[in-house]
Amino acid sequence: MPQPRKGGMRMRATAKGALALVLACLLPACAKHGSGYAGAVAADAALRSPEGAYLAYEHDVSIALAAAQIPQRLQAAQSACSSGKFGDCSVLNVSQQGGDHPSASLTVRIAPDGVEPLIAQASAGAEIGSRSTHAEDLAQTVRDNTLLRTRLEKEQARLAEFQQRRDLSVADMIALSQQLSQVEAQLQVAQQEAAQHRRRIDTQRLTLRFHPPGGQSGRGEIRQAVRDFFATLATGTAWTIRTVAFLIPAVIGLAILLALWRRLRRKKT
Repeated sequence: MPQPRKGGMRMRATAKGALALVLACLLPACAKHGSGYAGAVAADAALRSPEGAYLAYEHDVSIALAAAQIPQRLQAAQSACSSGKFGDCSVLNVSQQGGDHPSASLTVRIAPDGVEPLIAQASAGAEIGSRSTHAEDLAQTVRDNTLLRTRLEKEQARLAEFQQRRDLSVADMIALSQQLSQVEAQLQVAQQEAAQHRRRIDTQRLTLRFHPPGGQSGRGEIRQAVRDFFATLATGTAWTIRTVAFLIPAVIGLAILLALWRRLRRKKT
């Protein structure tokens, strides 16, 4: 009886040891996965305006890729925005430069959920050189606009009420109509500004800047320097010729004056 008991205890100890070993292997992997997930959640949360806040986010991303791929990558990013591939998106600005210093930039206003997918597409197989995010607080601006619209709406209602009176003269009616038109125009401008503020809060401004890696830029500068060598040499030669041509009359005049001075000196002696 004692021997089977010892064998059973040994088997349970072995099973516990194996279970502990499995847990020890799984826990670091789970911790690593959890930290990555937490980082992704934190990054995603940083792109969204908190509840009740009025923040307008702007992102600036610098992407380094081969010079030959810049036009194609710019076109792909622009098409993705125009087609609404990643949600509501509007192209604000597109610029491209060729030659020895190729570069391009694309500025869009896009829904928050589309920021990361568009950056991922634009930087696929490339290197993100730098990235910055800036948020402008529009709380005071929105509050002032709300107060302005409220005041103008009350004034509009008051003027409209006066306009319904029957005891107004023609001059009063004309003056009242003019004042009402001014208030309505101001209210329309305030409403347009409110819509613009709302769009800046609901969407985010993203600027993608494409440029070749540092090595390619350096080689381009060397090629440009070699090309400029002969132009610089020609310019320097031309300036030298002009300088000599300018000095020849001065040298001739100086020689004449020196000859006259010597002749006068001989006569005196």
